[in-house]
Amino acid sequence: MADEASEATEFLKTPESKKEESEQLADIQCGLFKGPRMQSWATEYVFAVVFGIAGCFVAMAFTYFNGTITTLEKRYRIPSKTTSLIIVGTDISTIFTSGLLGYYASRGHRPRYIALGLVIMAVFCVMTASPHIIYGAGEDALKLTREYVQVDQLNATDDTLCQAQKTSCGQEAYLWAPIVLLFSAQFISGIGCALFYTLGISYMDDNSSKAKTPAMLSWSVFLRMLGPTFGLSLASVCLRFYIDPQLEPLITNEDTRWLGAWWLGWIPLTIIMLVSAFFLYIFPKELPSAQARRLKSGGHESGGNSLTELSLSDLLLAIKRLANNKVYVYNSIAAVLYVFGYMPYWMFTPKYIEIQYQQSASTATMATGSVALGFSAAGVLLSGYVISKYRPSARAMAAWNGIVDIFTVLGLLSYVLIGCDDSDKATSMFPSSGGDDSCTASCHCEYVHYAPICSPHNVTYISACHAGCSSRAKDELNQFIYTGCKCIGASDIANATQHQFARQGACPADCYNQFLIFLGVMCFLKFVGSSGRTSNLLLGLRCVSSVDKSLALGLSNMIVAILAFIPSPIVFASILDSYCLVWGKTCSNTGNCWLYDTKSLRYTMNFMAASCIFASSFWNIGVWYHAKDLKIFEEEETSHKEPEQFELNQKVSEIKKNSL
Repeated sequence: MADEASEATEFLKTPESKKEESEQLADIQCGLFKGPRMQSWATEYVFAVVFGIAGCFVAMAFTYFNGTITTLEKRYRIPSKTTSLIIVGTDISTIFTSGLLGYYASRGHRPRYIALGLVIMAVFCVMTASPHIIYGAGEDALKLTREYVQVDQLNATDDTLCQAQKTSCGQEAYLWAPIVLLFSAQFISGIGCALFYTLGISYMDDNSSKAKTPAMLSWSVFLRMLGPTFGLSLASVCLRFYIDPQLEPLITNEDTRWLGAWWLGWIPLTIIMLVSAFFLYIFPKELPSAQARRLKSGGHESGGNSLTELSLSDLLLAIKRLANNKVYVYNSIAAVLYVFGYMPYWMFTPKYIEIQYQQSASTATMATGSVALGFSAAGVLLSGYVISKYRPSARAMAAWNGIVDIFTVLGLLSYVLIGCDDSDKATSMFPSSGGDDSCTASCHCEYVHYAPICSPHNVTYISACHAGCSSRAKDELNQFIYTGCKCIGASDIANATQHQFARQGACPADCYNQFLIFLGVMCFLKFVGSSGRTSNLLLGLRCVSSVDKSLALGLSNMIVAILAFIPSPIVFASILDSYCLVWGKTCSNTGNCWLYDTKSLRYTMNFMAASCIFASSFWNIGVWYHAKDLKIFEEEETSHKEPEQFELNQKVSEIKKNSL
């Protein structure tokens, strides 16, 4: 009878209803081949894991770029300000695309748009590596290899010594094309990120019950947090190889002139982006469990109005609704101030460690990636567990965000105190130990490249020319000894001749203990700061209606990009450049910076960052006040009451049946 009834029901269906059913079935079909085994993978948990792993690779690409910044600056002779302009290319494109893509693309097949974003990220990886493919290792790097020049030729043509005539500026020309390529790559990556993050988070939230969202968000964020760890670790490994691995360098990777193979990591990153895009592409437009919940509640559309119903007036009304939402506005302002203050530590931490604590690029990126970001991942996991288990209120989450800000401010202020005297004293490398270059006036050192030497008094000079050295030889350890250095020991007239020599390389600076203390504080800040990510994201998702969710995410990304992601790198890069003491000079431009005033830089950078984050805490107080009626777990009551009522009805039915 049941079969006959189902056949009759099927017969009575109109062509329109059959078409609607087929469309609904197509919307929840997973994979390229629609087999039943493939459909079992179309769940919210599987998507959260796949999306999190893909997000890990996206974050890995960006942090890999950050880990190779100092090498790029040395290779292409670009100052930090130019580097910051390259990096903000991502955020410039985000401004133009994030809000619109979040509003319009959310009405289409979101997993396919997410996959398109990853394909764009793969193009970004190829474009970033292209300057090395086109221009090679560069003349400066080749000069420091055994294959490029023999030792006897090096002795005969040493241009770092004090010369009787002016040294030619015939160095490799300043290249604008690599800068344009790198900026273009960053620009298109912003489009890929807008598609990936904005649509991915809204798809996850729309296709899962609100009770499960915190756990899935925390796992997804946790997997993404592994990206920076892997990215900086990959950068550390690649930078251990010379920029041209086929050549034998004459210096070690501890030398500040070392250029690592910055381009090498973009090859595996391109491949994994394309593989990740495939796995996200095969997810359905709507997950079966989400469709079942929607149909049970009487809903018809999964993402708001259909694309054909959208208009500019709808968009303006949605923006007006968000502008009147105080929790959303205050949370966005707090995010802008926090990101503005913390941005230099996301971008320049490896460089900061190199400058302040005299560590190699490889060591700096490894410490930042493998140790510090591991604490970030732990903070995300722990916060996700606490939120899922104890279900704190919106006010409790907002209060914790304010506490995180205060801890961050205290940590940044402690950075000011964690200095290294040996590193601060390295400013003696400034020409002729104190700025008096009268003893090198006849040496014509203007275009002599950076090649530091160490005097018997443990004073480092920019080059043998800046120390007034006239000749060099090799010692028993096969290292160069520079002699006739008239600027060394000039103040000690009695023993001037005796001490007028120097050894190749900068004088050693013992900053390892300070580096470990800095690393410990940084790990604590990473742990505390990441513990507020899940709660902050939940506040942003729950303070708006479901129809405005994708737009809210896209619009907030656009606001943060305009007010923080773009200006912050430029401002802090300008601060870095303003404290540069020794610039690499080319014939037509100022190149990269070789030496900084570490003490002044440490004070200015950390005080300014701490001030921004302190201001952010006041706006989190506003979020706390207005979030008193905000529900984070809307399904909590119904999800608990419905099973209890069902069980009660079942027991009543059983009692009646037994009594009969």
